[in-house]
Amino acid sequence: MKHDDVLKMMEEMGLPFAYDHFVEGESPEPPFLVFLYPKAANFAADGITYFKINQLDIELYTDLKNPDLEETIEAVLLKYGIFYGKSETWIESEKLYEVLYETEV
Repeated sequence: MKHDDVLKMMEEMGLPFAYDHFVEGESPEPPFLVFLYPKAANFAADGITYFKINQLDIELYTDLKNPDLEETIEAVLLKYGIFYGKSETWIESEKLYEVLYETEV
């Protein structure tokens, strides 16, 4: 999956989103999404990168737990055939929930 495909997928989730972070002072009200490629786990063969694999993290930020919104995001991931891991944390300093979807593209 190329970056343009990831952008299209993010748009289908129907929330404001940014790569890595929003510019300070321009962050929308929750809910919103942030995505990034924190590392690569490429497949090597014959001493070269045979197949590129990038980790893709999609972070959902909400001020209230929202299972319906999570289902919407997960339906888009399923539509694109993406397997994901999911975790959740409360960020006390921001008063926000972060639901993290970790996958590879």
